[in-house]
Amino acid sequence: MKLSLGFSPCPNDTFIFDALIHKKIDTEGLDFEVSYDDVETLNQKAFNQQLDITKLSYHAFAYALENYVLLDAGSALGFGVGPLLIANQDFDESLIQQQPELLKVGIPGKYTTANFLLGVAYPQLQNKQEIVFSQIEQQLLNKEIDLGLIIHENRFTYHEKGLKKIMDLGDYWEKTTQSAIPLGGIVIKRSLPDEVKLKVNRLIRKSVEFAFANPKSGLDYIRSHAQEMSEEVMYKHISLYVNQYSVDLGAEGRKAIQQLFQTALEKKIIPNYSKSIFLT
Repeated sequence: MKLSLGFSPCPNDTFIFDALIHKKIDTEGLDFEVSYDDVETLNQKAFNQQLDITKLSYHAFAYALENYVLLDAGSALGFGVGPLLIANQDFDESLIQQQPELLKVGIPGKYTTANFLLGVAYPQLQNKQEIVFSQIEQQLLNKEIDLGLIIHENRFTYHEKGLKKIMDLGDYWEKTTQSAIPLGGIVIKRSLPDEVKLKVNRLIRKSVEFAFANPKSGLDYIRSHAQEMSEEVMYKHISLYVNQYSVDLGAEGRKAIQQLFQTALEKKIIPNYSKSIFLT
């Protein structure tokens, strides 16, 4: 059986899926047709039901619940992993409170969890421009935007480019909720047979476990899809976003996801939903 699978070319995702798609583990009769896209493109593909299995933002998942259910394996969730709001060194931070309507904010996508967190921390910042995440730093430097919301490996490089942090939105979330930050998860179509859903969950878990046991096994593959970055930055990226929650959400991970959904409902950021979030 062949299933379509979408995830980002970022090191955390290629690290997770290397063993699965290259059959370094027994895939139990399943084959995968892989699509590599940035997270907002994956969110849109989920809305359009284009993939059997896909990575997507937890924010976007609220809009795809009717057709997808969350797997316990493969998530990016944890502490100290949140998006950063950054600006040029000469940016006047008082403008955020005094004249927010004048500020143009570059975001990596409307349905990203990063944008959800920005809305929680800074609801007054409404002048947003969607930009591919890898281009946000450069647009700041070019003065095309006033603030930038960065995710992924950019959190390791922004200061080297003369940019400064305004707020760590992950830290804000953690202090406000005492919960880990759910960034992105792996979902599978509800229409697939239950045994297939459970098998895919089991295989992704085995793929993560293989990667942890053999961390350099997928180095060439990871490097081939990463943006220009050193091996050190690649593995910093991986260690930040791939952890015990990527193996299995567990009770604590599920609680954090429910907290995010509840907060989003209370703030009317997402619509009401009736389907179950979790596979089992």
